[in-house]
Amino acid sequence: MARKAKAVEGEGRFTPKKAKNAVAVAKVLGPAVLPVIAPYAVRAAGAARELYDRYQAKKLGVAIDQLGEYSGRGAALHARIAGLTQGLAELKRSAKATDADAAFAKDTQGTLEQLSATVRASERMPAARRKAAHRAVAGELDQLEGKLLHRLGI
Repeated sequence: MARKAKAVEGEGRFTPKKAKNAVAVAKVLGPAVLPVIAPYAVRAAGAARELYDRYQAKKLGVAIDQLGEYSGRGAALHARIAGLTQGLAELKRSAKATDADAAFAKDTQGTLEQLSATVRASERMPAARRKAAHRAVAGELDQLEGKLLHRLGI
């Protein structure tokens, strides 16, 4: 009975003999199976990468082909700045735009350039300072987005 219990315990262990057997099987089956499996593995990896890129683009709010433009820790802030810049251009082109709207767009464009420079500079800062800078920029962007939406009538 004790011998049987020891045999059951030893079945789960990975022994040198079992390792040799596994390597021998891999040597025989590997060259035969690898050419069959490799194309599927490459396609699966490509599909996974495409899904991840789509997820990242959706998270940043940009098109997939623009994803390369927004990288690093400040990518989301850069994407928001780009979106605000586009909104300001639409405000300028709007038929209902007043002189005050044009002045707002001009002033805000300068602010956005400063915020963009701040985000780029913060990439090389220590983590605590970078996070504080990103929070400050995000707060400023929240205010500017609110003002822009108000001027667009939303």
